[in-house]
Amino acid sequence: MKTQEEKINDSITRVFKAVFPNTTNHYDTLFGGTAMQFMDEVAFITATRYSRQKMVTVSSDRIDFKRPIPHGTIIELIGKVTYLGTTSLKVRVDIFIEEMYTNSREKAITGEFTFVAIDENKIPVKID
Repeated sequence: MKTQEEKINDSITRVFKAVFPNTTNHYDTLFGGTAMQFMDEVAFITATRYSRQKMVTVSSDRIDFKRPIPHGTIIELIGKVTYLGTTSLKVRVDIFIEEMYTNSREKAITGEFTFVAIDENKIPVKID
């Protein structure tokens, strides 16, 4: 049986995406809503990989946009479980910007999402 720390480490999720013009606003930076959608998806995958149960998003606690994400960059989203409750858990998602043709890399956005495990009747259940 894996320890809680091993399960957390095994469930860390990394997703890379290219920022193309169709995902940017009139400032040529990634739409905030698109970034939040990407983050919620990575958080969901992380929560599911940790619990191996049906999980639903119940809140996004705080999302800090520290730097705009320009088109023509690569982003890496990293999700990690940061809190475990009885039926819920929290996942922090960080987005890093990577320049395509340099080694430049910096954190752009950080957010935290809360998920609840549910059964087939959509009733909260204990996370195993």
